[in-house]
Amino acid sequence: MPAEWNRHEATWLGWPHNRHDWPGKFAPIPWVFGEMAKALSPGEKVRILVNDAAHESSARRVLQKCGAVMENIEFYRFPTNRGWTRDMGPIFVKKGKESAIVNFKFNAWAKYPDWKNDNGIAVKAAKKLKKRVFDAQHFVLEGGAIDVNGCGTLLTTEECLLDTEMQVRNPGMGRSETEAHLRAFLGVTNILWLGKGIAGDDTHGHVDDLCRFVNPSTVVLCRERSASDPNYALLEENRERLQGMRLESGGRVQVVELPMPAPVVFDGQRLPASYANFYIGNAAVIVPTFNDSNDRIALGILAELFAGRPVIGVHAVDLVWGLGTLHCLTQQQPA
Repeated sequence: MPAEWNRHEATWLGWPHNRHDWPGKFAPIPWVFGEMAKALSPGEKVRILVNDAAHESSARRVLQKCGAVMENIEFYRFPTNRGWTRDMGPIFVKKGKESAIVNFKFNAWAKYPDWKNDNGIAVKAAKKLKKRVFDAQHFVLEGGAIDVNGCGTLLTTEECLLDTEMQVRNPGMGRSETEAHLRAFLGVTNILWLGKGIAGDDTHGHVDDLCRFVNPSTVVLCRERSASDPNYALLEENRERLQGMRLESGGRVQVVELPMPAPVVFDGQRLPASYANFYIGNAAVIVPTFNDSNDRIALGILAELFAGRPVIGVHAVDLVWGLGTLHCLTQQQPA
């Protein structure tokens, strides 16, 4: 599996339609997708999943008004249950110049009953693109549960993939068998296990909200400064774990600190607001922002790490009410 910063052919998005994901706050959500597409479309194709012609027409209106590069927008009428393409969309792997799709099973984070449409997206995409498919339907894996450096090392969390009590993805499967599947289907050789994910994360531990590779040897790791915050202890524990970890090369992992925004709470619910949920496109790195004083600090840190690409903040206060932001909604297709 190539690293996200490697050249893309396209980014996949699932145009929003499930109002239950943003109860009472759906109206602004398509416009956030429009801003994402506006930032990404100058550098690559943006392949958008829609349910039908009417859904496509609605998306086109938003994209045109937002100023997306329409000649780089493609629509695929593949009905979905939700729009979280990172987790249910096609996961691409490469060998030389050939790319293929791994068809992992998606079961809505072992939480929701409606997932059959989403679980079929990878095969539909492969058929449309005429790509080879590796069948991994016996193994549940969401794209947000992993992050790779493209050289053989993968990051994940025990809370997501190894927990035996809450949102159990693969019942009866332990660490060694889980690692065997990750190695076999993603071509990784070195797996780094962090502990828990951040507060408010209904996926139960996705790594893309707390720690991300930014180059083959460097990660950004979120850090909470308030000792009274629920994220403080778990992020410090993950920091301690990383200090003892090694890359596939044998070298140490370089860790850059990324701040956390102040807690984002809506209707009494803590939401998984995190700057680590950025997405690396060809033309830009898009970063969720939260009307917070740490927005500019996070953008500045990422701008230094991705010096060759503009770093663009995308307002995500409404978006995170759906319990995810930019990385959760995107999936890269390597060039």
